Amino acid sequence: MAGVALNIVVGLVTSVLSGGLVWIWQRVGTTRDQRRRCAFFGLEPGGTCIVVMNNQWNKPGSTEHHDVQAMIEAVVLARRTGCEVITRSSDEFRDGNGDAVEFCIGGPENGSNVRTGGHLAHNLPGVVIQPFSDRPNSMAIDVGGDSFPRDRGNEEHVLVAKFTPTGAGRPVILVCGQSAITNHAAMYFLNQSYRRLAARVATTERFCLVLRVGSIRTYGFRAVELARDVSAAAFTR
Repeated sequence: MAGVALNIVVGLVTSVLSGGLVWIWQRVGTTRDQRRRCAFFGLEPGGTCIVVMNNQWNKPGSTEHHDVQAMIEAVVLARRTGCEVITRSSDEFRDGNGDAVEFCIGGPENGSNVRTGGHLAHNLPGVVIQPFSDRPNSMAIDVGGDSFPRDRGNEEHVLVAKFTPTGAGRPVILVCGQSAITNHAAMYFLNQSYRRLAARVATTERFCLVLRVGSIRTYGFRAVELARDVSAAAFTR
């Protein structure tokens, strides 16, 4: 009888210890993951994150569905790290980001996000976004002698960059896609793959990447992958 009681006690103690170790391991893993996320995006628990809203192409005052989803991804990412989130319109935001991390989403074409155009001109002099036209290079992303074209609805690209503007204390995360669905794809990819990207770039302090979104008609925004790290060329005039 004493042996049975001892076995029960041992079983209870083992269960408690196992549960405690699992909790500690999960806690350590969560804390480690939180630190990695903060380091990659420049976020800080208790800090502020600004999400800059763009306009639907050629329709001021409205935002395309996939751009809204991209903004939601940015908000969820920031809230996971304990940041306060502020949304600003790209038409009205005329200031530096200061001590707040800024997610600026959308390309500069046809007034979609005029702030993106300013960021590109002042911080990414090696990047050229071709204007929308009926030419084959319409909306192509040109950087470092390479051109990343847009095959609408099939294979498209999106530029993702992190940099800290002059006078700012925190970085800007710029997402400049050839369409709203590529903006969504980029934010989804950043949320899912920032640990892998951190191991691929030379430094997480500043980088510029081109992502490829393929088979859009089949897989939508989820078929996204890293096409090239163009950091060296993007920040060089």
